Formats: sequence, C-alpha cells, structure tokens
Amino acid sequence: MAENGSDRQVPETPEDARIDSLEERLRRAQEREAERTGANRPARDDSEAQGGRVLSYLLGGLFGGTLVGWTIDRLAGTGGVALIVGLVLGIVGGFWSIVRISTGAKPGARDE
Repeated sequence: MAENGSDRQVPETPEDARIDSLEERLRRAQEREAERTGANRPARDDSEAQGGRVLSYLLGGLFGGTLVGWTIDRLAGTGGVALIVGLVLGIVGGFWSIVRISTGAKPGARDE
C-alpha cells in the first residue's frame, strides 16, 4: 500500500558491485600496508623508554668498567687488580645513574 520511495529496494547495478569490490580491495590493501609499516602497533610509553635507559646504564657501566680495567691491566701488568676495580666501579657507576634517574634528577645536573 505504501509505495513511496523509502520502502522500495533499489536493485544493485553492476556498477555498484564494482565500486563495492573496489572499496573492499582498497580496505584490505590499507590493512596490509598498516601491518607492514607497523601503524597498528601501540606507541612506546615513558616506562618502556625508562626501562631501556636503565638497562643501558647498567650494562654500559658493567662493560665499560670491565674494559677500562682490563686495558689498564694489560698496559700496567697489574695481574687482574685493575680489572676487578674497574668492574666494581662500573657497577657502582651504573647503579648510581639508575638511582639518579629513578629519583627524577636531570642528566647533567650536579649534586650540591
């Protein structure tokens, strides 16, 4: 009884099917591109960045102190004493840097 335009279904033309197919292929291509480039990955947060910084300070102090101590041992022939001292100083320096960043001190700021 109601024959206004809102109740009737318009038959889908072949042109509409091609457009729908094109839109679907475009959507899939955009999803693949987003996956390939990493656009769907969550952004790094501050705690992840700080965790990486802590790890680098700890390992840098450890390996740096060991390398300096080993070099002094080789040049001076001290028989491993400088290696142990360098290792301990490197670990202490690494932990000191970690304590400083955990308390919120700015890098390069001097303790007074």
